[in-house]
Amino acid sequence: MPTLPFKLNQDRRHHIPKQKRKVTNSAAYDAALRQRGSLTVWFTDEAIAAWRAEPRTTRGGQLWYSPLAILTALTLRAVFRLALRQTEGLIGSIIHLLGLTLAVPDHFTLSRRAETLNVPRPRRDGEPLHLLVDSTGLKLCGAGEWLIEKHAAKTRRSWRKLHVGLDADTGQIVAAALTTKEVDDGAQTGALLDQVVGPLASVTGDGAYDQEGVSNAMAERHPEATVIVPPRSTAVPSDMAETAPTQRDRHLQFIAEHGRATWQKAFGYTKRA
Repeated sequence: MPTLPFKLNQDRRHHIPKQKRKVTNSAAYDAALRQRGSLTVWFTDEAIAAWRAEPRTTRGGQLWYSPLAILTALTLRAVFRLALRQTEGLIGSIIHLLGLTLAVPDHFTLSRRAETLNVPRPRRDGEPLHLLVDSTGLKLCGAGEWLIEKHAAKTRRSWRKLHVGLDADTGQIVAAALTTKEVDDGAQTGALLDQVVGPLASVTGDGAYDQEGVSNAMAERHPEATVIVPPRSTAVPSDMAETAPTQRDRHLQFIAEHGRATWQKAFGYTKRA
């Protein structure tokens, strides 16, 4: 028995290993850290030529700025987390420092054009999709919510469950389903897969998706895709694990040999973070 009671399970706890690698090139390491904070902005000749909007041939007002100019200003706003007026000042100072003679879009124009701006998606057509599935709760709020809070009345809150499927590379929501709170997460896997257009490379979910129905839904729609779901702590291999192992059986074998943390890194389960 150890002297301190909280040291009772010390031998069975997860220990963070000490750092084995030491920095031997301190000068280059410091220079690399400083380089992370450097800022380089330039305008290509094509961007300068396309800054002004093309002449309009139909009836209506003439646009001064092209979608490229509006997208550039709004991108800087998103990167530096600025308001519209500060974005106008930033893009104006950059143009002035570069010595360009381009007009600066004002904050009213940025606000108006942002509603109809077509933002290009970084995803290319035809590439396999890495899908991340999960669910979250949505509380239903009505006109009487403030009365309940005012009079401190206790009542059972009503809420729904939103099941979402995200593209792991872009973070874009490609599938969604709204159900009641009693519906299980794994039961909506088929509904989410039906909304995905194109090939599927993998599906990643938490332990709630460790169900036979999820594997069957994947086998029917995307048999070649990889199912990255951590097996439960009480999971056991199937009866066909020796002759025809499933993906879940291979996950169990890998975890038994290398550990759960190594499995998460090897199969890309950490993308859910």
